[in-house]
Amino acid sequence: MGISDKIEAFICQLVKDDNDWVELGRNELAGIFNCVPSQINYVMQTRFTPEKGYVVESRRGGGGYIKIRRVSVDAEDILSVIPDKLTGTGVNKIIKLALDAGVFDERNAALALAAVSEESLGEEQRVAVMKAMIKALM
Repeated sequence: MGISDKIEAFICQLVKDDNDWVELGRNELAGIFNCVPSQINYVMQTRFTPEKGYVVESRRGGGGYIKIRRVSVDAEDILSVIPDKLTGTGVNKIIKLALDAGVFDERNAALALAAVSEESLGEEQRVAVMKAMIKALM
């Protein structure tokens, strides 16, 4: 497990244990994981995005902090973050978000993965099918 994965898992556990905002010190986290503060920034920017159901507030500087909170996501929120083109990785992220939000159950997620696989559809068609499936389950 890489350092980014460890930082993500640590933060996810903190957020999971608290239903409100979790405030973290960038330098303190960097000290815990023996990394530079920019590594913490990287994890926050790539792993805790609105598309993944997180709201992040950040302030840099000496007293800088990161505040993070998990928000509930519904089908309309998911529809709003689907880009015009979807790669295989993008499809996986959207399906995981729909699964986490309760829009898809395990079976629907598996069917969606099969229906919009890179082998079966191009990027634009993948978007149309993905949106249609989510709308059908609203």
